[in-house]
Amino acid sequence: MKIALIQSSLSWENPEKNRKKLGEKINAISEKVDLIVLPEMFTSGFTMNPNTVAETMKGETIAWLKDLAETKNAAITGSLVISENGNFYNRLVFVFPSGEIQTYDKRHTFTLAGEDKVYTSGKEKLIVEYKGWKICPLICYDLRFPVFARNVEEYDLLLYVANWPETRIKAWDALLKARAIENMSYVIGVNRVGEDGNKFEHNGHSQVVNFLGDYVMEPIETKGVFIVELNKAELLLTRKKFNFLNDQDSFDLKG
Repeated sequence: MKIALIQSSLSWENPEKNRKKLGEKINAISEKVDLIVLPEMFTSGFTMNPNTVAETMKGETIAWLKDLAETKNAAITGSLVISENGNFYNRLVFVFPSGEIQTYDKRHTFTLAGEDKVYTSGKEKLIVEYKGWKICPLICYDLRFPVFARNVEEYDLLLYVANWPETRIKAWDALLKARAIENMSYVIGVNRVGEDGNKFEHNGHSQVVNFLGDYVMEPIETKGVFIVELNKAELLLTRKKFNFLNDQDSFDLKG
């Protein structure tokens, strides 16, 4: 599978400007890719003011994503602020080239920033089946909680979209590697760069780690579109040789 990681600055609480900027980057991808990954809250930055940027699942950004996915013949994923049934969600959307959409609402809201006070936490883990791959997409703070990400579904790719600040980037790097090793899965982390509206600086470090904890793409700090190709046959061969996942403890996640 060939995947494009888009590491970009984000205009604070300005969906129209962000769509324009990201659309230009997506349309400039000249080679064929299967999946395009955007950061967390890619239309706004990590805002605690959902009233200013929230959209519905029938809103402009969803229509824009569906049009791009069809035009590029590639799936597109990232999270944005969605209003639904009187609640706000930090919602990841996985948009297929066909226009089908699957969603995941961020389970672990970031209490340090008060995300839990304005956004409703999700409950369900999502496993996307796409082009023969099982993909588990999660959002930023979810990275700190390995139980929820535990690979009981035999997924092939664990994906994190984020607005992870520079001050804690060492944790981002370490935890992405840990999730790859413990789950024997490819792991992709896509972060933003630049200063947000709260004066927090972000230095990216978008990266790709393989199932043994080795870098497929080392952490990058510059803006850009970075394309990687993942090999499922290598993943399956390694799992067959080192069948660590078969030795997992069995337990149920509740609450």
